[in-house]
Amino acid sequence: MDTSAEADEHVEDNRRHWDERVPIHVAGSFYNLDGFRAGEEDLDRFQLDEMGDVSGLDLVHLQCHIGLDTLSWARRGARVTGLDFSAPAIEAATELAEQVGLDDRARFVAADVLDAAQTLGTHRFDVVYTGTGALMWLPDITRWAATVAALLRPGGRLYLAEFHPLTGVLDDDHGATAAGDYFARGARTYTSPGTYAGWNAETVHNTTTEWHHTLGDVLSAVAGAGLRIEFVHEHATIPFQRYGALVADGGRFRYPDHAAALPLMYSLAATAPA
Repeated sequence: MDTSAEADEHVEDNRRHWDERVPIHVAGSFYNLDGFRAGEEDLDRFQLDEMGDVSGLDLVHLQCHIGLDTLSWARRGARVTGLDFSAPAIEAATELAEQVGLDDRARFVAADVLDAAQTLGTHRFDVVYTGTGALMWLPDITRWAATVAALLRPGGRLYLAEFHPLTGVLDDDHGATAAGDYFARGARTYTSPGTYAGWNAETVHNTTTEWHHTLGDVLSAVAGAGLRIEFVHEHATIPFQRYGALVADGGRFRYPDHAAALPLMYSLAATAPA
C-alpha cells in the first residue's frame, strides 16, 4: 500500500501526463469533437437505458476529462457540473460547452476528485456520474466512495459505468487467459510515450500510475459509504478493441461468436438514504 506522500507523487505524475495529452485529444480524431459539435454522442446504449430520463436533474461528472460525456447528459436535459484534476481538460471542456451552446447548463471545475466535496461546497446533486477509465486513477477507493456519498442529496443516485477490473489482468491478444494477479492491489507504474488517442504523438510526461480495484473492492466501498446498491450489471461490449481477438459490433467491440465471452464492462447504481 502506498504511503500518502507516495500516492500524492503518483497523482502529480498522472496530472502532468493528462495535462500534456489534452491538446492531442482535442485535436485528434479519437474523440471526434467535430462529430460531437454536430450533435453526435458516444454514450453506451446501456447507460442511456439504465440512467433513464435526466431532465431537470443536477448531475456531477467526476473525472470528466474534456467533457464529452458530461455535455451529452446536458443535451439530455440535466444541469451538469464536470470536475477533473487537469486544468487544461477543464479549459477544453468549458470551451466545448460554449461551442455547442450548453454553457448555460454546464460548468466545469478543476479539482482532485477526492477533494470534490470540499471544492463544491454545500452544493449537492441528484446524480453522481462516473464513466469509463476513471477508477483506476484513484489511490483510495474508500475515500472516493465517501466523497460520492457526501455529494449526493438525500435519495440521490450514484451511476457508474466502468471497464470491468478483470480486463486489466487478461492477455492482450485474446483476452482469454490471466496475465496478471486479479487480487494484487497497490500502485502499478508504467512508462509509455504517446496516448491511446495517438500512439505516435510526441510526449514528455510518460510515467503514470494506476491502482487496481477489484469489483468486490468497489462494491464494498460504495456500501460502506452508506449507499444502497440497486444493481450491478456486467456487459459483453467495450468502446475500443481492448484485445486483438475482439470484433466490431455497432460501434463497440465484443468477443467473437465462437469464443467464450468474459465481462468487459460493468455498471452500478446506488442510492443515498432519503
